[in-house]
Amino acid sequence: MVYRVKEFAKLIGKSPSTLRRWEREGKIKPSRSKGNQRYYTDKDLQIALNIESDEQKGKTIVYCRVSSRAQLPELNHQVMAMEEFCRGRGLAVDDWVTNIFILRKSS
Repeated sequence: MVYRVKEFAKLIGKSPSTLRRWEREGKIKPSRSKGNQRYYTDKDLQIALNIESDEQKGKTIVYCRVSSRAQLPELNHQVMAMEEFCRGRGLAVDDWVTNIFILRKSS
């Protein structure tokens, strides 16, 4: 099967600009029509899906911070908001870091 740039990008969940970047980086090489238009094949689809899984090998760490103990309710709110955000994006979180950073004035 043959895919135009926009439909191929949608199929793999990426933007056309990501496909152009991957081409510049040599990660994927689309075919060209006689009119020099890019198009992708099923073989490219397998390559792109493998690229995506390679890019996802990093860890996802969520960091939430407030500056005083009095802001503990805000810290809890931040954590809940980030949980919802990550769930909505389908992100698997590897680690959660919360911090109460108290700045001490030096005399």
